[in-house]
Amino acid sequence: MRLILLAIVLLIPGVCRAETPYAGMQTRQVKALSDQQIADLRAGRGMGLALAAELNGYPGPSHVLELADQLRLTPDQRSKMQDMFAAMKSETTQIGNKLIDEETALDEQFASKTISPDSLRSATAAIAKTQGELREAHLKYHLLTSAVLDATQLAQYAELRGYTGAAPMQYHHHQK
Repeated sequence: MRLILLAIVLLIPGVCRAETPYAGMQTRQVKALSDQQIADLRAGRGMGLALAAELNGYPGPSHVLELADQLRLTPDQRSKMQDMFAAMKSETTQIGNKLIDEETALDEQFASKTISPDSLRSATAAIAKTQGELREAHLKYHLLTSAVLDATQLAQYAELRGYTGAAPMQYHHHQK
């Protein structure tokens, strides 16, 4: 009996310290952002922000460049994609850094116990605006990219990316 009680007493602390989904996150540099998210924001990566475009027949410049040979891009198309990718990366990196700064400021207000309803409202409104700007920037370059490709290339892109198995995609070819 004494052995059973000892086992129960030893197990209770482990049960009480059950893992929670946020355990360990309290040590993050910016609590609301993982190290990977910060790296992605600083590098201008899409992080799924343009899925509405990507999965509806509007490819982005990054993936088009990855598939440039298979899509048989012309030298002019390749040059336009490279220019768009550079512009997108520059624009989204700036916005991403702004978002990191805003999240850091919000985090610091909570950490220093200086947060108020007004400063909370202001900080979250700024963060939401920046998140919208970031998403718009990524989506904009998907829209611009689709205007450079022809219908055959758009269909080939969808096939190469594995998007042709379910519902048929509509390809929106814009006038150049």
